[in-house]
Amino acid sequence: GVYLGRLTTIPEGSESYWQSYIVFIVADDRPADVLFQCSDNTWQAYNRWPDNFSIYTHPKGNQGPWADVSFDRPYGREAQFTGVVNDPLTVGSGEFLPFEFPLAFWLEKNGYDVTYCSNCDLLSADRGLKCRTFVSIGHDEYWDLRQFHSVTKMRDEGVNLLFFSGNSVCWVTPFRDSADGRANRIIFRGGPYGGDNEYAVNRERDHGPFPHRGPDEGLLMGARNVEPVNGGGDWVVAKADHWIFENTDITDGDSIPGLIGWEYHGQPAEIPGLEVVAGGTAWQGGVNPQQWTATIYPGPKDNFVFNAATIFWAQGLSSPPGHTLPWSHWSRPHGPDDRVQQITRNLFDRATKRR
Repeated sequence: GVYLGRLTTIPEGSESYWQSYIVFIVADDRPADVLFQCSDNTWQAYNRWPDNFSIYTHPKGNQGPWADVSFDRPYGREAQFTGVVNDPLTVGSGEFLPFEFPLAFWLEKNGYDVTYCSNCDLLSADRGLKCRTFVSIGHDEYWDLRQFHSVTKMRDEGVNLLFFSGNSVCWVTPFRDSADGRANRIIFRGGPYGGDNEYAVNRERDHGPFPHRGPDEGLLMGARNVEPVNGGGDWVVAKADHWIFENTDITDGDSIPGLIGWEYHGQPAEIPGLEVVAGGTAWQGGVNPQQWTATIYPGPKDNFVFNAATIFWAQGLSSPPGHTLPWSHWSRPHGPDDRVQQITRNLFDRATKRR
């Protein structure tokens, strides 16, 4: 499970006290219906602890390969907090409380058999192959190449993949050992995923040279990263007769307001049997348009891969006590929505063989 400890200073006299969380991802090795992968590589990439030190705050620029970040640091304020969700009550939790906990809360409340892991737990496919369904959640931008190959193997062996995330599998993030030899403690931005696609080529041109280039992430997720990758908008249904929309009363063109953001996935990949189930326009800063697509395609062993194409998907599932909705690009999700809940239920029920 995912556990939070709360640390509190002991004030002297009338001084104010300070609090912060510390987050623990406790992994097990049992078979389960759902493997919930926390996006902790991305938490660490954006972590500015102790003040302003993240992958995004290097003096040479915020998109290059220059900054190393260590998992030996606690989580301070996230680099995007002031522009996406300014919630000081989540400090120390990485991005779990703002963007991942609403899905965990909903899954546990609805009785699904869930186990949890870190990104580094999928450097081999062994953990994932014991589960029926793999979940990428929230802001899952940074992946070691070994993760990519592990999840690809899981798909090929019949595991269902659910990407309730946006801007996922965007940057190759190699793990390195710490100075004292502990494994998987340091990451850096090693280069873009995307193969020879335009997005990766442009990142190399504008921010490289990079030591690594990842394969086409769209061939795993079903859709690719695109520039601009951030913005806000409504999640607009494009294939209402698909089974994921059963029991929702949704029709083509219906929209779920504010569910796209603050990052998403763009054009669909060329995969046999792939279907675009939703699509529309995201607006960067309220003025620059970009197209996004949500997709589903069949796996080789009666499994499937779904891509919701938004970081904000979990915001439509639940609002745990104290939860604060994010805000981005003059748009925001509206909180729990019966339609998002039913779509998600349809996906999990089929993935876990409940029906």
